Amino acid sequence: MRTTKGRLLTGITWIIAVTYFFPVLWMFINSFKSENDAASLTPKFIFTPTLEGFSRLVDRGMGSYLTNSLMASLISTTLVLLLAIPAAYALSIRPVVKVQDALFFFISTRFMPAAASILPLFIIFKNLRVLDNIFALSLVYASMNLPIAIWMMRSFLSEVPIEVIEASRIDGADFETELWSVVLPIVLPGIAAVALICFIFSWNEYFFSVLLTSANAKTTPPFLASFVDGRGQFLAVLSAASTVAALPVILAGWLAQKQLVRGLAMGAVK
Repeated sequence: MRTTKGRLLTGITWIIAVTYFFPVLWMFINSFKSENDAASLTPKFIFTPTLEGFSRLVDRGMGSYLTNSLMASLISTTLVLLLAIPAAYALSIRPVVKVQDALFFFISTRFMPAAASILPLFIIFKNLRVLDNIFALSLVYASMNLPIAIWMMRSFLSEVPIEVIEASRIDGADFETELWSVVLPIVLPGIAAVALICFIFSWNEYFFSVLLTSANAKTTPPFLASFVDGRGQFLAVLSAASTVAALPVILAGWLAQKQLVRGLAMGAVK
């Protein structure tokens, strides 16, 4: 009976996994098709592979958009970690007065729709002459991800045994030693999880990038949308561009999968 249930559950799991993964696989297959094969009403599984779609990406300068996305994601993620770790530390290990009020304030900044903040941001950036600037866009991404990072880091830091921290204090550890040499090595998987999630959010962000940039700082998501215009949808080259754009996130997730699982499990214990 248990074997039958186990096989049934395994089969259902495989069906669900294949259902979710198939669109990504089909996108990858379409990236090696010609436009005629990709746009065919009858799906073609047998075709002559071509790199035409990828060559068109090079001609349209996709490398600069990928560079902008990488810079914005790395800068914003670094800023988020530098700010979120001390803030979460103060809200967990060394709690401030009215912790819940502080936590609610942080998360309440995410309640406002992004469309409501775009006009003030546009005016501020225009007056400061930082429109179409990758560093200004990175600050927007950092402010967007900071509340979530603080909440996540607080849950990870709450898992640190207080006995370990008290022992370090008895041994004479000051604040910097306690934070960098005792606490952070314990929650390193959680930091990796937060960094990866913030990186993905920044890499995939479209709304602010398309409205606050024009040419110099435009990132990959608006570039992908440029393949859909009044003349139609260029499916093969769009699939090639989407495949290239997804690779950094997939690679980062694959490299950090152990830390990501450990970090998310760490925050879910309590």
